Amino acid sequence: MKIIPIVPVPITEGEMALFEERRKIYPRSQKGWFTSWRWTLVFFTQALFYGTAWLTWNDRQAVLFDLVTRKFYIFGLVLWPQDFIYLAVLLVISALSLFLFTAVAGRVFCGYACPQTVYTEIFMWIEKKIEGERNARIAMDAAPMSLHKLSRKCAKHAAWLVLALWTGFTFVGYFTPIKQLAGEVWSFSLGPWETFWLLFYGFATYGNAGFMREQVCKYMCPYARFQSAMFDKDTLIVTYDTERGETRGSRNKKVDFKAQGLGACVDCGICVQVCPTGIDIRNGLQYECIACGLCIDGCNQVMDKMGYEPGLIRYTTEHALEQKLDSKAMWRRVFRMRTLVYSGVLGLIILAVALSLAYHMPLKVDVLRDRGMPKITETGAIENVYRLQIMNTQEVGRTFKVSVKGIAGAEIVNATVVSVNSASAVAFPVRVRVPAGSAEIGSTRISFVVEDINAPEVAVNEKAAFLVPR
Repeated sequence: MKIIPIVPVPITEGEMALFEERRKIYPRSQKGWFTSWRWTLVFFTQALFYGTAWLTWNDRQAVLFDLVTRKFYIFGLVLWPQDFIYLAVLLVISALSLFLFTAVAGRVFCGYACPQTVYTEIFMWIEKKIEGERNARIAMDAAPMSLHKLSRKCAKHAAWLVLALWTGFTFVGYFTPIKQLAGEVWSFSLGPWETFWLLFYGFATYGNAGFMREQVCKYMCPYARFQSAMFDKDTLIVTYDTERGETRGSRNKKVDFKAQGLGACVDCGICVQVCPTGIDIRNGLQYECIACGLCIDGCNQVMDKMGYEPGLIRYTTEHALEQKLDSKAMWRRVFRMRTLVYSGVLGLIILAVALSLAYHMPLKVDVLRDRGMPKITETGAIENVYRLQIMNTQEVGRTFKVSVKGIAGAEIVNATVVSVNSASAVAFPVRVRVPAGSAEIGSTRISFVVEDINAPEVAVNEKAAFLVPR
């Protein structure tokens, strides 16, 4: 059998490669209003993430999603599987919030609070501290391997790994009590699932923030693809003022650029150098833009040095640029009917959830009737056996009294008082007896009343079926 070698065919002029070759981006350090806001949110989100796991509440972890006992602790609130509706509502609130923020100001979440953006910014800060600023990093990567280069690269990756593993450790610490988890790590007795998720989340952080970076935003995140469906011409976006900036070109600061037929753009390339996704905002809005505003800070500094008016690149809307609207007119159109409807619906849902949690009943009862046939006593009375699952959802012990209603003369013939410890559940067997002739043959609706002896306002009525045999 003859083997024919495969010879790669070079791409000729006019042809296009199937995949774009990645060009490493070296973002330039920048100062300015938007840069300060980004770092403020980096500090806030990471203090929240890393710090909340160590807070205590009622002698336990303040925020803990305990999957083993199927309880979610959020400070003084304890949620059970029966409270799944709150998770669904939280997802609805998150989706509506994303729609609202996008309709008002584009991808501001991506630019300021997205975990991918935040961790990429932290990893790049570490990289700058160890390898130097933009030009130094470019020169180091282009230089052949040396002891200096190897030591810098090893130090950078070591710092990245420590941060990534600490991030994975903190993430797992929200599902396994973090102090217990720390003891298991210290004693090398970590369980298989904790080990898997710690390493998985840690190396995902290391890979995404250290290597993939803007590739996640450009190719993996679906938000970049459907954001155009949520934009319109009154959405605030980072925009280059083409009319004012063109024709771009270098010039002397002291020369009247308008007399030379030039625009305000000096073609310095700062806006491209500071961009974390490596785009040129002067080419118009692109799906890779994460609305971080760093190009605005960079351009404004150049405009200030040249003595020009700032805002060549700015947050504005397409309508504001086309119709030359002033700031007040632009903001009136930003808060249009679409965003007001989103805001109204979102506000009503949040209010409903807040009221629901404020008046959250700390008692849940599930009733399960015994599958056996009803018992007929010597006097002709009918007995049905039930099991009441009584859940005390608050972190204080309670004593409940159980009663039954719905059929005349119905009574509970065993104990009617049960104590339930804080944030726990008790399976309580109940025998209900009904006098002969008090109920029709077949199924009759009854209700169990479970009431806190010391707090009568904490009470639940739970329906059940009472069966009378033929």
